[in-house]
Amino acid sequence: MSTASGSAAGSGSRTLHFLVNVGGAGYHPAAWREPGAEPAGFVDPAHFVRVARVAERGLFDAVLLPDIPVQQPGIARGPAATLEPTLVSTVIAAGTERIGVIPTASTSLNHPYNLARRILSLDHASGGRAGWNAVTTFHPGAARNFGVEDLPERPERYRRAAEFVRVTTALWDSWEEGALLGDQEGARFADAAKVHAPGHRGEFFAVRGPLNVVRSPQGRPVLVQAGASGPGVAFAAAHAEVVYGSQLGLPGALRFTAELRRAAGEAGRDPSAIRVVPGLVPVVGSTEEEARRRFDALEARRHPDDEPLRAFAAWLGIPVEDIDPDAPLRPDQLRLPAGRIGPEGFFASLAAHAAESGLPVRELLAQFLGGHRVVAGTPEQIADHIETWWRRGAVDGFTIVPPVLHHDLPAFVEHVVPVLQKRGLYRTEYPGLTLRANLGLQIPPNTFAPAGPDGTRPLEAS
Repeated sequence: MSTASGSAAGSGSRTLHFLVNVGGAGYHPAAWREPGAEPAGFVDPAHFVRVARVAERGLFDAVLLPDIPVQQPGIARGPAATLEPTLVSTVIAAGTERIGVIPTASTSLNHPYNLARRILSLDHASGGRAGWNAVTTFHPGAARNFGVEDLPERPERYRRAAEFVRVTTALWDSWEEGALLGDQEGARFADAAKVHAPGHRGEFFAVRGPLNVVRSPQGRPVLVQAGASGPGVAFAAAHAEVVYGSQLGLPGALRFTAELRRAAGEAGRDPSAIRVVPGLVPVVGSTEEEARRRFDALEARRHPDDEPLRAFAAWLGIPVEDIDPDAPLRPDQLRLPAGRIGPEGFFASLAAHAAESGLPVRELLAQFLGGHRVVAGTPEQIADHIETWWRRGAVDGFTIVPPVLHHDLPAFVEHVVPVLQKRGLYRTEYPGLTLRANLGLQIPPNTFAPAGPDGTRPLEAS
């Protein structure tokens, strides 16, 4: 890849990366009540395109579309559903030019051939801008929608996920580069010797192949992973190229990234070839007080059954009556309760931050929204937070989780991004044409073709 004139100056080859998490009217449960919000936006494809265009204006790497295929409880209090993310991604791709699209899809509730074909088709439709956020399903209601009465334990779910990814990767590599000839004069459409059937038979799947879609414009779609439990970290270290998760404090973020990179090295991968982009909830104001007032106003719009302390207790899996808002959480409240449904990595991040900071619950609530860290302040203060974590090596960037999409994403793009650019930490134009190129990731060698001397392909030429 050629050096772009808009790359970050003064930071060597390393630059910040941003994704944006897009769901409903925003991440805050009262986002749909914000003046100017679109309560029915989550079923309007144009809403997603508008959001993606704002993020593209901010030179974000990609739009991340979360998904749990079940109707969540509490629908009377606000939106709790979204359109199928791979289909929405095609609409976003058609309505944008450079930003990537990363739909979420479960390895627990899909089959490798169908999903590999969908994601690779999206990659071609977007010109090489697609990724796949591979998750395992923890929600029993979602599983029952697919005829699965009892989800297996976490270790088995991740064994299935690892096999799923291996099969998917082999299917994406079914066609070598150059296999499609299109030789009209010689009547040779394709070189059959360069089209391969993986012929996989394993613990969970039997897939012959080959896939009936040619190789990706970026080699393969980018693999993203969002788990932070022990098995999740091992899975990410072995397979993921981008890791999204929850980190509430700098010490915990440093530990997580160090462990992830160590495990990646032990798995035979280049530890620096993983982009760590945890969630960040930015609330921008002209002063810190104004930003905090805005967040407090959002909190005040919650439904009474979703009051902050009550929601926090439910998220922890403990009775609200057992929490003293003016005291730190007790050690017994920082142990994962039996029967809690939800991502363990999010819980572990909160428990570590609560223990290390010793903050009373009331102050924790001011820093926390649904598993992600809230940073409320001026553009400079938010940029300071981002720069500190990035310079310390805790992150490669962040997944921006706007509390209210139509307000907080434009505020970040228009006010925080210019500060980061002025500091030479963030690009001023896209460096490449594909998601992989913009993330600075190498094109992986084809499973079935001889690799180069160093086992890799060079970066995509822009």
